[in-house]
Amino acid sequence: MRQAGRVRADYYRNSDGNCVHRPSDNPSGATAICKDGSYSYSQHRSGTCSGHGGVRTWL
Repeated sequence: MRQAGRVRADYYRNSDGNCVHRPSDNPSGATAICKDGSYSYSQHRSGTCSGHGGVRTWL
């Protein structure tokens, strides 16, 4: 389901149109750990941790 409106700076709109939290240092709800140590909340494997060195570990 697509969500309308603006996305906060700490979120991005994924390929499904959903707002997803950008990688951060908070592990709560994360789906992967990026190679730079940040946590990703990606809903799809494609593009996860791009700009953060790629995926170190899937959670």
